[in-house]
Amino acid sequence: MPTVPTNAVPAEVTAIDTQARGPLLLLLGSGLLWLVVGGVLALIAAIQLHSPQFLADCAYLTPGRAQALRETAFVYGWLANAGLGLALWILGRLGGEPLRGLNWAVAGTLFWNLGIAAGLVGIATGDMTSFTLLQLPRYVLPLLVFAYACIALPGVLAWSGRRADMMYASQWYAVAALFLFPWLLMASQAVLLWWPVRGVVQPIAAGWHVQSMWTLWLAPLALAVLHYVLPKVSGRTLPAYEWASLSFWTLLFAGAWTGGRHLVGGPVPAWIPTMAVVAGSLLLFHYLVLVINCRGIMGAEGTGAGFLRFGFVAYVLFGGLDFLASFRSLAEGSQFTLVEPALREIGLYGAISMMFFGGIYYAVPRLTNRVWASGAMIGGHRVLVIAGIVGAVLALAIAGNSQGSALLDPKVSFAEMANQMRVSLLAHTAAQAVLLAANLLLLVNFLRSACCCGTSTEAPPALFAVESAKEGSAS
Repeated sequence: MPTVPTNAVPAEVTAIDTQARGPLLLLLGSGLLWLVVGGVLALIAAIQLHSPQFLADCAYLTPGRAQALRETAFVYGWLANAGLGLALWILGRLGGEPLRGLNWAVAGTLFWNLGIAAGLVGIATGDMTSFTLLQLPRYVLPLLVFAYACIALPGVLAWSGRRADMMYASQWYAVAALFLFPWLLMASQAVLLWWPVRGVVQPIAAGWHVQSMWTLWLAPLALAVLHYVLPKVSGRTLPAYEWASLSFWTLLFAGAWTGGRHLVGGPVPAWIPTMAVVAGSLLLFHYLVLVINCRGIMGAEGTGAGFLRFGFVAYVLFGGLDFLASFRSLAEGSQFTLVEPALREIGLYGAISMMFFGGIYYAVPRLTNRVWASGAMIGGHRVLVIAGIVGAVLALAIAGNSQGSALLDPKVSFAEMANQMRVSLLAHTAAQAVLLAANLLLLVNFLRSACCCGTSTEAPPALFAVESAKEGSAS
């Protein structure tokens, strides 16, 4: 096997990477730490699904609190830190100049993670809200808005001070996520926590918040990574680039309207769930353009290509399933079952996280100017994380299907329903253990690589083969 050089070629590692190395590695490292913490909490929550007596005497980890802790650590800890780190790196590179205001980003990162830690303590002690993806205590959320603004500042400066007048698809998505999340979080706080709306308006606002977190924040962050890294690992420009802008605006304007799918059969006007069907049909155009533009990834090579490929397929699959779930005939048997967590697993883990993994595997060698410490750990992480995601989704889907049938049959008791799901839930627990092991591999590999504790000859020779001249033309 040919020997891999320990350093990237000078044309690929730029002054932008060198100057922003510390703050961006801090963001990515914080995200990976929260990913492991979330994995431990996910394993605890998975065990409690089939063994309620597990940690029954621990008031801090009751099933409801464990699920809230897991969700918060995963979304606000892992996805937020990793997504912001990759977005800043992309905006800096495409801006053409070193990032400015990085001290603000460092301070914001520290306050953000301090706020998440304080929020988890609040959730564990019972000081939590009842809204999905907004379960942090009320006193933590203003701190998160301030910290997010500090982190996003270098990205906004890189975008506003960019050398080129034109913008690329990766910049559209990254900038949209930076601007929309603070507005989304403040609006949700206002109508759900500080001046809560009453009656049927409250579940409508909660459904809008859940769907907007996906379509206005997490999906744009992941798509920024996909549109930036894909041309590099595939060596080709996007074939239908002129349609990419329409795909972008379709996601932003139609995405949040799909929140009504969570309210099928609820005490809300019938037109609200119907709007979810209409908005979902509009989003099919967004997914179609992505398929046309990203079909080249199927033959791409490189360390992060496998993760991007899986994440892209999962993203399109989630979009199709989310659209189907908005139909009343399907929602009646799946809405309040484990099918919903299975869908979230496809979206948050299979799509968003896998794209972030691909971005991290591409960005870290360029930030550190060294290849990954262990190629074997990269391969192990890829195999384990794919196996864990597929296993978790299938187990939850099978259990949810059984649960839905049992709930619709008045002759089936709760004990019988639990026995029917037990095998599937045990498989889900095993899948969560596999995911935890996979992410521990990534964390160890990241720490070794970030601290320059060695290099590997197992990484592909083409790791730094794409010259920086393709930054604009292929992004």
